[in-house]
Amino acid sequence: MFNNASLIHSLKGNVDQDEEPRPLARPRVSSERCLPERLPSGGFLQREAEYSAPRAILRQLRRSPSPPQTPVDEEADSDEEQTTIQTDAPESPMDTPPSPTFSIKSAVRSVLRAKSFQQRPQSAPWKEPQPFEVFRAVERKDIMFLMEIRDRAFPLLLRKTGDATPLLHAMRIGRSHRDVAIILVGAFSRWVNNLEDVEIVKPKTRVLLKALRTNLKLAIDLGLAKSQSDLTASFMQTLVMSEGERWVRDQAYNVSLALRAGTAGKPVETASAAVRRFTTKELGKASLIAALEDYIANATVDLLVLGAWAWATETIDAQLIPTYYFARDDRVFKALCDRLRQHESELPKLSRRLRWQLRVLKVALEGKTTTFRRKVELLSGELDEGDGL
Repeated sequence: MFNNASLIHSLKGNVDQDEEPRPLARPRVSSERCLPERLPSGGFLQREAEYSAPRAILRQLRRSPSPPQTPVDEEADSDEEQTTIQTDAPESPMDTPPSPTFSIKSAVRSVLRAKSFQQRPQSAPWKEPQPFEVFRAVERKDIMFLMEIRDRAFPLLLRKTGDATPLLHAMRIGRSHRDVAIILVGAFSRWVNNLEDVEIVKPKTRVLLKALRTNLKLAIDLGLAKSQSDLTASFMQTLVMSEGERWVRDQAYNVSLALRAGTAGKPVETASAAVRRFTTKELGKASLIAALEDYIANATVDLLVLGAWAWATETIDAQLIPTYYFARDDRVFKALCDRLRQHESELPKLSRRLRWQLRVLKVALEGKTTTFRRKVELLSGELDEGDGL
């Protein structure tokens, strides 16, 4: 509604020619600014949800009934990287020193751009080369030939001839052949990660693992670990696979004892401390151990799984999880899920505490988007500091 009094008085004045005072308009009330408190940002809410949701799920497991077992997703992410090879670049990579972030991919690309590179004919029949041919390929930076040896005669890359291996020979030549050394280290890591289960138990493979461990330790001592972050982890994997079976079994047993004691036993802390003592003994350098945090978290989680399942095998007739799965991504967890599914009907025979701990491990460790460090934090909050059973 509008106040038209002034308009009516104006019209009346024009008719009657009477001058009457106009009514004064009421002064307008000035509005005061009000700034309400803003809501948290979407990023903050997302972080809080990611932090709180897993803990809430784990808390529900204490009193909720056992859920039905679900099959594990067997899809594996491909770790292969495709590198585009350019052979017609005019510049030589040996004119510039390597950067601190020098990677295997950049090493391959830079070496293949060298003018002296000549690709070998693919139609020539394969013949296992002599050791001197491997050393000559290192000197000439014949990367394609070295990769062919990696695929067809990998032991030649580890064999010691005289007082040197191909890796040591590349390091002795100097900075100009540092990229070749990095490529050899990448071949070592690739071989370890792609090693099949049936091959690991063979005596021949054990010999290769020991030789590989020596080469990786040499690369660490010569400073390659500063530019290759996964080198130290590959060394620890090789060390455990070659000579660490007894250590893994002993530590898994200690963790199983801690799990029996519940939260008072501090199983997560026990597993983490054992892994850190082992890495400190083998590496010794604090800078190298600091770069191993992801590996330490992975190994801690695997010790918890191995310890819990070792405890379970005392009650049910089931196979232990192989020790050569240890600290190799999520292989131990996948093995646990397979065994839980195979022995689902026997799980009620386990103690109430162990059934709860297995459920906590399964819920906390599933999924690849959460880092191993975060998984260790979740398990510590539940198995070490939670209410427990």
